[in-house]
Amino acid sequence: QLQAFGGGSVQAGGCLRLSCKGSRSMFSVFAGAAAGWYRQPPGKERELVALLTSSSTTTYADSVKGRFTVSRDNSKRMVYLQMNVLKPEDTAVYYCYLQLSEGYGGSQHWGQGTEVTVSS
Repeated sequence: QLQAFGGGSVQAGGCLRLSCKGSRSMFSVFAGAAAGWYRQPPGKERELVALLTSSSTTTYADSVKGRFTVSRDNSKRMVYLQMNVLKPEDTAVYYCYLQLSEGYGGSQHWGQGTEVTVSS
């Protein structure tokens, strides 16, 4: 129900923009959901990168603050992650994430993952 795209390989200092689209079945629930991105570096646990609530509150991992920006377009059921000044340690599989509001059960949904490789 979530499809992520936009990953790729880039040199350190470069930028990428990840996009994630929710399916049509999410039309009525998308705007009220928290949406964002997690990542899983090679050999490590999945970790939060950025989260944007329905009230526009943002949460960022300390490691990406000032470099990454999460945004959304509810009318298109889209979530974005603009990644600037990329570092080799940003190399990971990135997963888009959606958590429905409590009124819709609070369920969590994950995209299929898109790989980002940053070379030094």
